[in-house]
Amino acid sequence: MNEKKAPLPTRQMHVEAIFVRALLAIFRRIGPVRASNLGGWLCRTVGPRLPVSRIADANLRMAMPELDGGMRRAVIREMWDNIGRNAGEFPHLSTLPHNPVDGPGWDVVGEEYLHAQAARGGPTIFVSGHIGNWEMLPPAVARYGLPFSSFYRAPNNPLVDRILCDLRDQAMGQPVPLFAKGARGARSALAHILKGRHLGMLVDQKMNDGVPARFFGLPAMTAGAMAAMAIKLRCPVIPGYVERLGPARLRIHVHPPIDLPDAGQRSQDQMDLTQMVNDWIESTIRQKPGSWLWLHRRWNRQMPR
Repeated sequence: MNEKKAPLPTRQMHVEAIFVRALLAIFRRIGPVRASNLGGWLCRTVGPRLPVSRIADANLRMAMPELDGGMRRAVIREMWDNIGRNAGEFPHLSTLPHNPVDGPGWDVVGEEYLHAQAARGGPTIFVSGHIGNWEMLPPAVARYGLPFSSFYRAPNNPLVDRILCDLRDQAMGQPVPLFAKGARGARSALAHILKGRHLGMLVDQKMNDGVPARFFGLPAMTAGAMAAMAIKLRCPVIPGYVERLGPARLRIHVHPPIDLPDAGQRSQDQMDLTQMVNDWIESTIRQKPGSWLWLHRRWNRQMPR
């Protein structure tokens, strides 16, 4: 049987790819600090005016009803600023210095947990959310001998997808497999981790076929693959997130491995672990709400379109 060939890229896809390459070239040329500042300015100027910001406002109304309109607008503006800075910093991730005295770069709080896991060996699941510059997590953890693969949703444009994947591999210093979200990707990820390798998961987005956990006290369908794999293999689950300290200045916070539930009933243990991770992500977001990506339709209630 002949394999179905992927459709050829359209003219519009080529135009989009040219635009992305040009934008990344500009960001690369002006250096990490100015690229971060430019990206932040562009997104915080344009982003709050876009219709998609109404989703962020509705999410904030539900999750943090204590915020008034002015506070919500400030959070949304800060969120867009962070998105733009992430874009500007993206082509510089491979060259940002580790532990700089000042200026651009990154450091790690809790690196002892990474050293311990690297010495221990075996499969590991790293969990986080779309907080700060989350793209810095894979290359930073890889520096400690723990390169991890991730789930991701590929852009509709395969040319742009290739550009972004190449930059991620460059930042990691090695190619790593990425798994598509869904049942097939989950099976591939399980096979990957069964070989003693490492997996990173951003588990803060809605998954309709997930498990009914709670997030900010509200029902929120949550991906269950992380908990299912961790409970099945009894492997360490290490939470972490990236805090933005300034333009292209990032701090990775690594927490100790979570004590896995062990009530003797696998389904309940998986549910308990999923809720524990949701609670940890919520507490992290509450520290600085503008650092999280509020643009997803995260909760089960009807959202504006």
